[in-house]
Amino acid sequence: MNAGGLISVEEALARVLASVTAPLLGEQVALENALGRTLAEDLRALRTQPPFANSAMDGYALAAADTAPVPARLKVIGESAAGRAFEGRIKSGEAIRIFTGAPMPDGADAVVIQEHAIRDGDELVVNAREVPGRNVRRAGIDFREGEPLLAAGRRLTPRDVALAAAANHAALSVRRRPRVAILATGDELVRPGAARGPAQIVASNNYAVAGVVATVGGEAVDLGIAADDKEALAQSFVRAMEMKADVLVTLGGASVGDYDLVQQALIESGLELGFWRIAMRPGKPLMQGRLGEMKVLGLPGNPVSSVVCAILFLRPLLLALLGDPNAAADMSEPARLGADVGENDLRQDYLRATLAEEDGAWRATPVESQDSSLVKLLAKSQCLIIRKPHAPAARRGEECRIIKLDALGL
Repeated sequence: MNAGGLISVEEALARVLASVTAPLLGEQVALENALGRTLAEDLRALRTQPPFANSAMDGYALAAADTAPVPARLKVIGESAAGRAFEGRIKSGEAIRIFTGAPMPDGADAVVIQEHAIRDGDELVVNAREVPGRNVRRAGIDFREGEPLLAAGRRLTPRDVALAAAANHAALSVRRRPRVAILATGDELVRPGAARGPAQIVASNNYAVAGVVATVGGEAVDLGIAADDKEALAQSFVRAMEMKADVLVTLGGASVGDYDLVQQALIESGLELGFWRIAMRPGKPLMQGRLGEMKVLGLPGNPVSSVVCAILFLRPLLLALLGDPNAAADMSEPARLGADVGENDLRQDYLRATLAEEDGAWRATPVESQDSSLVKLLAKSQCLIIRKPHAPAARRGEECRIIKLDALGL
């Protein structure tokens, strides 16, 4: 903790992740429903792929030794196609017509492509010497039964689902989706499209946070908007617990103003407060704790602060619940500044910025205003520039670290 009574971003993240003592339980889902889910167990092959040696080309299967010397003359005695194997064994001086993917017959160890052979009735003339294994896919060249294919904690892509299907899995063991209850708070908020009073604004944070939840495979449940009233807040907390939410995310009301009642209401409802206030900008009034079995993150009310905190803390929390071994991984990557930036104070800054490729490197240029209420500039931004506490002023072209938003699906 620093002199200002604020904990660092690194310490806050460590505490958030430490609150996860074990990932969520696994459940079986049909393969067609597995896309985007996170494996609860290592995936192993239930079969060998391919189960037999097969041809990689259209041509003729033969014994390579029969092509020395050239030209070699062989007799075509049959055919092998995908799904219709040649029955029998070829002898010296014999060959069969074979198609891509078709099983290799006993006695054959090579395939001469059809462009390198001349056929006249049952006679085949081969004008090039072949070697054993030429144009042949051996059995198990892809994977073998029992071989580990994917590790637990992996979020399944379309390629992964295809691999699971090829390995003969009709269902997979995946982590249960983390259920995240999202509660916007404040008398000033109304839903999009609703009638607004003269001092009211439209709620947007809940949609952004729900989007962050979706990008990691969680289930977002919108609890609506709670008024600045302890009883109304407490009722919303009860709803979240009754629906067995794994995480409650509150939006706004966690600061120290007369109408910032969320923290008080949570504590009166039994919250075990972990920490409150971190040395970052935007997002200083972040709150973390536990209410019964439910983890709680209180995000700031300003839209940009809310989104940045969701990226830095909620996203890793959900990944940890899903058993992702990379939940704590550094999300940043190198870039160069596209403009001069001033020296920093005791808080770690996350500057909204645009990206352009210049001289083979990313140039990150801060948007024209870093006001944490500006949603349009947040939508325009492509990355966050990370400025460490007490960082000195830096000039355009100097190295920096960024978090690319599209790399996170955001």
